[in-house]
Amino acid sequence: MSGIRIDRWLGAARFFKTRSLAKKAVEGGKVHVESQRAKPSKELQVGQTLQIRRGETVQTVVVQVLSDQRGPATQAQALYE
Repeated sequence: MSGIRIDRWLGAARFFKTRSLAKKAVEGGKVHVESQRAKPSKELQVGQTLQIRRGETVQTVVVQVLSDQRGPATQAQALYE
C-alpha cells in the first residue's frame, strides 16, 4: 500500500467506532498529522505521527502498519505505536 485515507485508518485502528465518526473528528480539527491539521482524505504513510484528541485526552501515536480493515482489538493495536 502506498497510502491510506486517514479516516479509514482511524476506524481500522479503533480510535473511533465508525469511519463517519473518524471523518467528523478530522474535520473538527481533533486529529493532526505531523502537528498539522488534516483533512479526511489525507493519505497516511508508515512512520507519520498523529495527535488524536478525544475529550481532554490527547494521544500521540506513530503509524506502524497501513490497513483499512477493522479487525479485533489486538490486530488494531499492531497498527500503531
